[in-house]
Amino acid sequence: PLRKSNAHPRQPMITTTLENDLRAAIRTIPDYPKPGIMFRDITTLLGNARAFRRAVDELVQPWAGSKIDKAAGMEARGFILGGAVAHQVSAGFIPIRKKGKLPHKRVSIAYSLEYGLDEMEMHEDAVARGEKVILVDDLIATGGTAEGAVKLLRQQGAEVLAACFVIDLPELGGADKLRAMDVPVRTLISFSGH
Repeated sequence: PLRKSNAHPRQPMITTTLENDLRAAIRTIPDYPKPGIMFRDITTLLGNARAFRRAVDELVQPWAGSKIDKAAGMEARGFILGGAVAHQVSAGFIPIRKKGKLPHKRVSIAYSLEYGLDEMEMHEDAVARGEKVILVDDLIATGGTAEGAVKLLRQQGAEVLAACFVIDLPELGGADKLRAMDVPVRTLISFSGH
């Protein structure tokens, strides 16, 4: 049976069965990295061949058949998922890294963390003006990192088609923050709380 998902209104809905299967493939670790936090560990999903394949297929399903030039993934789990998505849609891959990790000429942007600011970078020549990019990561919470990545890509002239995440923590508002920037957001499952 289909149920209303938190996908963009014109995007296909996620079936309850798929959502339950993906949820079952994710390990939850209480009180990590600090008391009160429920850490959503996707390494168990990544290690399950069927769940990993289904997650990658579903992340990009609304754009199947669209022209996608690049998938951009944020360090570190976004590299794993973004690389798989790039392969799936025959696109190039852009690593968006923490400051100081890339060897060539870089562009950077500050982004918000829960307590303060950090910087992320990509190579200046990673994307050409007008290229269509999908942003990929494992989880969207407050959206500070994803918002910074969208701004960085747009600053270099990319057209950000969408942002795709396996997990949404909707109470933290990150997906809504991206939608307010006119970025369609695709999430597969949501968990309440932090």
